[in-house]
Amino acid sequence: MKSGAAISVGVIALVAAVGSGYWLGQSGKAAQHAPTAAVQSTGAPDTPKQPKLLYYRNPMGLPDTSPVPKKDPMGMDYIAVFEGASTDDSAASPNQVNISTQKVQKLGVRAEAAQLRSLDRTIHAAGRVEPDERRIAMISPKFEGYVERLHVNVTGQFVAKGQPLFEVYSPELVSAQREYAIAVQGAASLKGADSSAQLGMGRLVESSLQRLKNWDISEEQIKTLVASGEIRRTMTFRSPVSGIVTEKKAVQGMRFMPGDALYQVSDLSAVWVVADVFEQDLGLVRTGAKAQVRITAYPDKLFEGKVTYVYPTLKAETRTVPVRVEMANPGGLLKPGMFAQMELQVSDKAQAVTVPVSAVIDSGTRQIVLVQLKEGRFEPREVKLGARSDTYVEVIDGVKEGEQVVVAANFLIDAESNLKAAIGGFAGAATPNSAAPAASGAAGPASAGHQAQGTVEEVDAKSGTVSIAHGPIASLKWPAMTMEFNVANEALLKTLKPGAKVAVEFVERQPGEWVITSVKPLADNKAAGSTASSVHSGH
Repeated sequence: MKSGAAISVGVIALVAAVGSGYWLGQSGKAAQHAPTAAVQSTGAPDTPKQPKLLYYRNPMGLPDTSPVPKKDPMGMDYIAVFEGASTDDSAASPNQVNISTQKVQKLGVRAEAAQLRSLDRTIHAAGRVEPDERRIAMISPKFEGYVERLHVNVTGQFVAKGQPLFEVYSPELVSAQREYAIAVQGAASLKGADSSAQLGMGRLVESSLQRLKNWDISEEQIKTLVASGEIRRTMTFRSPVSGIVTEKKAVQGMRFMPGDALYQVSDLSAVWVVADVFEQDLGLVRTGAKAQVRITAYPDKLFEGKVTYVYPTLKAETRTVPVRVEMANPGGLLKPGMFAQMELQVSDKAQAVTVPVSAVIDSGTRQIVLVQLKEGRFEPREVKLGARSDTYVEVIDGVKEGEQVVVAANFLIDAESNLKAAIGGFAGAATPNSAAPAASGAAGPASAGHQAQGTVEEVDAKSGTVSIAHGPIASLKWPAMTMEFNVANEALLKTLKPGAKVAVEFVERQPGEWVITSVKPLADNKAAGSTASSVHSGH
C-alpha cells in the first residue's frame, strides 16, 4: 500500500512539473513575439465608468437646483447635470433660459437672424378736410349803406366768378357819383379856358374817380357812369371767385357799416387735409412727400396729395403736430369738415440692425429680446430700440447683426412670469441675500431660491398673491412670520388653498418682491406644526 501511494504521488508530481514547464515555455514565446504587450487579466472586462450626477437644474433657467428629479410649476422636468460635463451641457447662467430640443419643436419656437436693412414704413395720421385759405374771398363793402336786394340768398349755393350777389344803396356812393359827374362836365366846359383852369378841373376829375375805385366800384360801372353821366341809386357786388357760399350775413333791408363781412365764398376745387402726426413720427415727415388720403364717405376711393407744410407748433394735449397736405378736389367730393385718414410712405436710406417687431417683449419700462445662443438655449437681453416700420424695428444696442432672435414662441406668453424671474437673475444673482445654501446632498452650486414650510392663510386669485404663515428661514435669517408672496403663474394657485400646509420654494425677483416658483403639499402636518405657535405678523 505504501509503495502504491508513493507511486501515485510521484506520477502527480511528474504531471505537474511537465505542465509547469509547458506553461512557462508558452509564456516565454508570447513574451518574445509581443514584448510590449501588457499581461491580460483573466477576470471580467472593465465597464465604462458612469459620470457622477451633481444635481438637477431648472429647465427655464431659473437660479434654483434640486438634488432629486422634480418638475417645475409648468410640468417641465428638471435637467440632470453630471460631473465633468462640458460648458454646453452644464447648467446655463442664471440669466439664460434652457428648454429641451423636443419641447422647442413642440412649442413652435422660431428664430430669425438680426439683419442690416433700410426701414420702410407707413405713417398713419387722422385729419380733417379744410378749405384752402388762399381760395377764400370775403365780400365786405368799404362804405356805409343798406342791402337793397339779394341775388344769392342761401348758404351753400354755388356761384360763378362775376355772378351778382347783392345790391346796396348808399348815400355816400350817390354823392361820390355826383361829384365825379360834375367834375367831368366841368372839365368839358373848360376846354377853351386857360391851361391852369383845365389842370385844376382835371385833378378834381381824377380824385373823384379814385374815390369810386377805392370803394371797389367795378370798371364796368365806372365806364357806364362816364359814358352816360347817369347817377345810379344802387351798386351791385359780384363774386370775385367761383365757389361755394360758405357764409352769408347779408339780409335784405339791413344796414351795414364799412368793413362788415356780408358774404364769404370759398373755392373748393382744391382743398387741404390737415393731419395730426405723432411726435415720434415727425422726424420722418418731409415737405414734398406724396400722401394718400382715405375718406370714410368713399371707402372705395383713394385720394392723392402732397405735403406742403409742417406746422411749427405742437399740441401738448395729444403730442401731435399738424401737417398740411394739398390735393385736388374733382367733383367737389371732399367737403370741409370731413374726417380723413392720411397714409404717408417714408423710408430711411441708412441701413441699421433690425429685428422683427414680434421679437421684442416690452414690459413698459424696458424692452427685452430673446437671443438663441444654441439649440434650446436662450438669453434675455435688454435692448435699446430706434425707428420702427410696420414689421421691423431698429436695435441701437443689445443685439448684433447675424445673432438669432426668437420671433415666434407661444410658450413665452404662458411662461411670462417665469421669464421675468429669469430676467431678474441679472441683478438677483449678485444679491447677497438672494443666495441660499445648496440643498442637502447636492454637490452642485448653491441655489438662489429659498425654502419655507407653513400654512396658507389667504389666497387672492385676482392679484396672484398668497399669504403664508411660515416658520424660520435660515437662508435669509428670517424668523417665523406671516407674509405675502407672489406666484410665478396661475397654475400654482390651484395647489394653494387656505388652511393647507405646504412647502414652497421662492426667489427674489425684484428688491422686496418674493415669488413662489414651486409648491409641495405636506403629507405630515407635524412638519409645519411648530409654525403656528411661533408665527407673528410682519415683514
